[in-house]
Amino acid sequence: MAAIDGLPPLREVIATHELVAKKALGQNFLLDLNLTAKIARAAGDLTGCDVLEVGPGPGGLTRGLLAEGARRVLAVEKDSRCLPALAEIAAHYPGRLEVINGDALAVDVASHLTPPIRIAANLPYNVGTELLIRWLTPAVWPPFWQSLTLMFQKEVAERIVAKPGSDHYGRLALLAQWRAEAKIVMVLPPEAFTPAPKVHSAVVHLTALPAPRYPADPAVLERVVAAGFNQRRKMLRSSLKGVHPRIEALLEEAGIPPTERAERVNLEQFCHLARLVAAG
Repeated sequence: MAAIDGLPPLREVIATHELVAKKALGQNFLLDLNLTAKIARAAGDLTGCDVLEVGPGPGGLTRGLLAEGARRVLAVEKDSRCLPALAEIAAHYPGRLEVINGDALAVDVASHLTPPIRIAANLPYNVGTELLIRWLTPAVWPPFWQSLTLMFQKEVAERIVAKPGSDHYGRLALLAQWRAEAKIVMVLPPEAFTPAPKVHSAVVHLTALPAPRYPADPAVLERVVAAGFNQRRKMLRSSLKGVHPRIEALLEEAGIPPTERAERVNLEQFCHLARLVAAG
């Protein structure tokens, strides 16, 4: 990879710019350019696409995305120490890399991007889940992005793709699978990163569906799912009693036994229940 783009190896970049990963920023740098290129390829055909990257750090994945043909990369980096390293990449790919020094939770990224748009990132651990939920719950669907290729702690990735009845099944699985096709495409060991985290990591690829799998009001579905999994070991007639005064009757109408627990209720059933709750 270094030979392909003519830029220095990442270890050399980190040493030159004294980029020690900061735990407070959730940083774990992925230094193997073969792996970053593989993640970029997992994002699909990037030709003609703008790509949003959050937390590029020293730019390993950034280089992979550009080398794999991304029309343009918008990199949002909170750590100003990384800007000189990213500037070197921008100079190597004139007009194809824009770097914003800011908090991804606060930046209006859509205004900087031109469709078609893909998102690919080794997300900082401390904001990864919050960003994913924001991208999955916009006011209007389809969203501004076509696909998400995101690295998380392996346990979080398993929560995104989990099926009913499994230990990882919950709110995140339902939100992701209601509006997207989600699959784990890669698992990485701790030693792939600097510093090495205590857990394995995994890359999840999510493709936006043209419309949700089943009709439901997003706010109502979110309220029902959140209440159901807030006390996941309780029967639904108990955990959902604050959602609707006739919740037992609505559960029966949705084909869900009131004595069932949330972890055994599938997406279609939750959507049916949300429609009944919304109807009053």
